[in-house]
Amino acid sequence: MTTGAPTPTYPARPRRSRVRTFLPLGIAAWLVLEIWLLTVVADATSGFLVFLLLLAGLVLGSVVIKRAGRRAFQALNEALQRGGTPASGGGNGLMMLGGLMIMLPGLISDAVGLLLLIPPVQKALSSYAERAFDRKLREATPGSFGDAYQQARMHRPDGKVVQGEVIRDEPGDAPEGPRPPLTR
Repeated sequence: MTTGAPTPTYPARPRRSRVRTFLPLGIAAWLVLEIWLLTVVADATSGFLVFLLLLAGLVLGSVVIKRAGRRAFQALNEALQRGGTPASGGGNGLMMLGGLMIMLPGLISDAVGLLLLIPPVQKALSSYAERAFDRKLREATPGSFGDAYQQARMHRPDGKVVQGEVIRDEPGDAPEGPRPPLTR
């Protein structure tokens, strides 16, 4: 039985990017590989040795993250004392990421984390990330976040940001009754 009402037409769904499609599969494969590798090492040596490796990774990763955070805070403090902004991050973000990867249980993540602690690798990754970020900003369509960021950089070369809020008092916006009391 039909009512004569037209069937609604929905707009076509946007196509999923390849990253959104394959990222969950990649993470699942990585987790399976990590677990398999840990079991292989545990069979070859002992479960206690694998436990000690995981514990050492946890301790080493936390030390690396703490050290990188301390360096970043020192750089920020020195820059504020000079009256400027901190220059480049000096690889602190990549050191923190490396420490986090070392803290994650698994031997592959430990190897990736240790690679991120090597200064030439940090330098290469940071320059690649900078180029990719600049390329994405140049390719940004008008009205997007990248375009707003680019305009803010052009119109505010001194980098100063004035925070505020616009409140418009119009006659129709006034509350009808008395305001409730402010409580904590």
